[in-house]
Amino acid sequence: MKHLFFCLTLIIGLFGGMTIAHGSTLEDIQKTKTLKVCIWPDYFGISYRNPRSGTLHGVDINLSRDLAQELGAKLQYVETSFANFIADLEAHKCEIAMMGVGVIPARVERVNFSAPYLRSDVFAVTSKANTTIKTWDDLDRPGRIISVLKGTFMEPLMKKTLKQATLQVAERPGERERDVESGRADAFMTDYPYTQRMLANTDWARVISPSRPIQPTDYAYAVAKGDPAWLARVNQFVAQAKKDGRLEKYATEFKLQQIVVKD
Repeated sequence: MKHLFFCLTLIIGLFGGMTIAHGSTLEDIQKTKTLKVCIWPDYFGISYRNPRSGTLHGVDINLSRDLAQELGAKLQYVETSFANFIADLEAHKCEIAMMGVGVIPARVERVNFSAPYLRSDVFAVTSKANTTIKTWDDLDRPGRIISVLKGTFMEPLMKKTLKQATLQVAERPGERERDVESGRADAFMTDYPYTQRMLANTDWARVISPSRPIQPTDYAYAVAKGDPAWLARVNQFVAQAKKDGRLEKYATEFKLQQIVVKD
C-alpha cells in the first residue's frame, strides 16, 4: 500500500506542473465536423457585427470561413472579449481566436500564436469639440483622462507610459466612446482598425496619430498550448493566405491594407 501511494505521489509530481493537451484539435474538428472560432464581434474591419443587419464581416470573418472550408468543417462562432478569450481557449470553448489578437508577453505565457498577419501601432481618438488635444504630446498632461478598454494591450501599455494623465479602464464595449463624446474623458486609446470604425460611423471623432512609434504590435491567431500539430496547421493556413493574395485582398476590402504583414 505504501509502495502504491509512493507511485501515485510520484506520478502526480511528474505531471502536476505540465500542461496536458486536450487531445488532437485536428482530430476533434474532424470528428465533430465543426470549427469553433472565438471572435470579438465589435472589432470593425476584423470581426464586426453590423448593428442593423446583424451580419458579421471583416478580415477574420472571411479568413475563418476559408479555414473552416479547408478543414471540411462547419463554422461556429463563439463570442468573447479580449479579457476572456484566453480562458475560453483554455476551457476548449473554441479551438482558435481569430479576432486581431495582439501578441504581447502576458498572452504568450498562456497561449500559442501563429505567424503575424497584421501589425498596428497605438492611436488616440478624441472629439472634435476637444480643442486642448491637438498632437500626441497633448495626451499625457495633468488633468487629462485617457480611457482604454479592459483586456486590450493598450491597458498595460498606458499603465506603463502615462505619467501625468489619469488612466480610466472601461469595463464595457462602447463605454470609452461615450465618455469621450460626452467629455467625461479626453481621449481613448485604440489601434488602426478601430480608428477606421470611428471615422466611418461617427461625426464627432478625431484621430490623433503618434508622432513616433509607440508600440507597433503584431496581430496573430491564438490557440491553446499543448497541440503543436494544430498550431502548425494554422501557420500553414496563414502562410498560404499571404502567398495567394487572400490576406491582402480581404484587408483592402476593409481598408486595412496598410497594416498587413506580408512576410
